[in-house]
Amino acid sequence: MLEYFNLSLFSDRMSWMASQKFRDKDLIVFDLDGTLTPSKSSVQPDMARVLAALLAQKKVAVIGGGKYSQFKKQLVLHLRVTPELLRNLFLFPTVGTSFYRYHHGWKPVYEKSFPLREKKKIKAALKTALKTIHYQSPQRLWGRTTEDRHTQITFSALGQRAPLKAKEKWNKKSDIRTPLIKELRRLLPECSVHQGGLTSVDITEKGIDKAYGIRQMQKHLRIPERKMLFIGDDLKGHGNDAPVKKTGVECIAVRGPKETKQIIKETLKSAVAD
Repeated sequence: MLEYFNLSLFSDRMSWMASQKFRDKDLIVFDLDGTLTPSKSSVQPDMARVLAALLAQKKVAVIGGGKYSQFKKQLVLHLRVTPELLRNLFLFPTVGTSFYRYHHGWKPVYEKSFPLREKKKIKAALKTALKTIHYQSPQRLWGRTTEDRHTQITFSALGQRAPLKAKEKWNKKSDIRTPLIKELRRLLPECSVHQGGLTSVDITEKGIDKAYGIRQMQKHLRIPERKMLFIGDDLKGHGNDAPVKKTGVECIAVRGPKETKQIIKETLKSAVAD
């Protein structure tokens, strides 16, 4: 049975209790943006250290909406671990539509991509949907608002290079993604459309979401869902982590990297106590 923990209601004691829930798990699965790192930002040194310690104890998978290059920039380049421990780390960029693992360097295992004709259709639908909801683009943008990630088309309201503070402000005061997603789902019934991060909307093939990513982990890593634990910051409503709940994998909701780090530390303490 799926168990869903909201750590915003938990004391330190409850956080410790949550860590006990995955003492018998073989794979810990993390969302990237908002869970391990601030949105589109590098992992902090203290988080990198606890992740390195966790890799010595458990297999770890990271799944998110960004491309492999973004995973490398935000996470991989900041991990100070041996090649042996990197073999315990599995990367699933663009919500699991690609998979990279370490073997004498990072190598792709698979990558699903949209045909060119589908990409053109999606981009046209996005323009139509924005017009339909009477969207007013912000005066300042940081890069392109629409990005082709090969396996996914992503709309970022402030542009792909927007700073975290600007994204947080837009998310609180100007977020129009709920009506946008509704309109895109009407125009693109053959696609999956979900929120991504603080300002983005991710569009993939139908059925391609983080639940798909979990199934790929089960297939390629040969670890059953009951032996996995997922930790993410966006498990509610249209959140990009929400599809994981359909798989039966136990989930822990966090409010950010600080809470994620706390759970990892408690897990490591429990392992030492054993």
